[in-house]
Amino acid sequence: MKLTLTNDEVQSFHDQLAEANKQLGIHYQEEIFERQPVHTVYGGANLFKAEFMSKLGGIGLRTLNTYAPNFAVFAQVLELPGSESLPETSAELVDLTAALDADADAVRKVFPAAWLAYTVYQRVVHKLQTEPIEDNRIDFEDGYGNRPDDEEDGHAISSADEVAKGMEAGILSPFIGIRIKSFTDECKTRSIRTLDLFLTRLAEKANGKLPDNFVITLPKVTTEEQVATLAKILDKIEDKLGYAKKSLKLEIMIETTQSIINERGENTVPLLVAAGDGRCRSAIFGTYDYTAACHITAAHQSHTHPASDFARHVLQASSAASNITISDGATTIMPIGPHKAPKDGQLSTLQIKENRLVVNSAWKLHYDNIMHSLRHAYYQGWDLNPGQLPIRYAAVDTFFLTGLKDASARLNAFLNKAAQATLVGNTFDDAATGQGLLNFFLRGMACSAITEEEVLATGITMDELKSRSFVQIVANRTQ
Repeated sequence: MKLTLTNDEVQSFHDQLAEANKQLGIHYQEEIFERQPVHTVYGGANLFKAEFMSKLGGIGLRTLNTYAPNFAVFAQVLELPGSESLPETSAELVDLTAALDADADAVRKVFPAAWLAYTVYQRVVHKLQTEPIEDNRIDFEDGYGNRPDDEEDGHAISSADEVAKGMEAGILSPFIGIRIKSFTDECKTRSIRTLDLFLTRLAEKANGKLPDNFVITLPKVTTEEQVATLAKILDKIEDKLGYAKKSLKLEIMIETTQSIINERGENTVPLLVAAGDGRCRSAIFGTYDYTAACHITAAHQSHTHPASDFARHVLQASSAASNITISDGATTIMPIGPHKAPKDGQLSTLQIKENRLVVNSAWKLHYDNIMHSLRHAYYQGWDLNPGQLPIRYAAVDTFFLTGLKDASARLNAFLNKAAQATLVGNTFDDAATGQGLLNFFLRGMACSAITEEEVLATGITMDELKSRSFVQIVANRTQ
């Protein structure tokens, strides 16, 4: 067999490719599917207490009980799949609930819409009772406002005291942090002072320890220097206060056009992440600041505006195959009724109806926005009000539960035929789709929407799932 290239020439090309692949591996590491919170709850630092998580969970549960006292009402408000077929009379609902309580899986076979609505509602209630907040950000920026220096000084210290108290009692949310003000010329002095006061006080009260998954959020980032400066400040603080080296993590908020494309026409996101010197954990999209920066008028600023989707896709592509998680923005219409009962009186029937209409409308908007985020592979977002918590968990559970049956069948068919492509229904799957199916289960488990039992029902093992590679699973099964 005649060849043109010499062995030395081929080896030279091999070496070039090996070096290029090595460099690629440095910049694009294997994505980690550890737990990522499904949301971040922002609350003003002036309001933060160690019991913040349980308090908001209680409010969220009361809101749910007031405006959706059962799974049928909840499903109909959110327009869950099949909700139009759920019972409308109390007697029928009582009978259906009893059947579901007795054997939900049996009911699922004959009435899947009822199973979905019931399961989502049950999971939401359980979540609000046990872990209503997954990630909490103590806010010194938009949710706090501009206050006299002595007042913000006091809140920086008192919130650190409360964090230390929550650490000792074990009652903080699984992820927590603070959002400081931006590093613009107007705010940089105040921002750095608040950060210093908070971390200094926390070191004193918690003996140099940090809560689990603690992060500092830098908003309205415009330049690499802002992120690099924060990283250097954290270096100094760690050295002086005894925090473990590189333990203070940061996250950047993508809220300006400059944080997407800079003055040189470059994609700014990777530059901002790199400026964090290994401290950057996540990047968060701020819908309304970004659309305002694009000169979109208030009436047309929305979570689903095409300009927002463009920024999301840039942020997503820039963070793919990395350890940087991404988070979407907030729904700013709050589920708060316009009428409040007087101290010694009750609301009228009309006022109750108006409250319900306002809350239900805000719930549906929030649900639709979250589903939009999930379809775009944004598995985390903002919540600003305890009344939004039931909707966050309902949307996440619905997203994964409605896709579970189809994804399970397709993944099972893949695994049974190993490396052979297969046809399930009218959807043809290839290896790339196989990886997408695997990602569905990885993400669903990471946010607790899919149980281990539901994963194992596909025929995959937990060891295979943890490999995170469909190609590797197929290769192992065909050996």
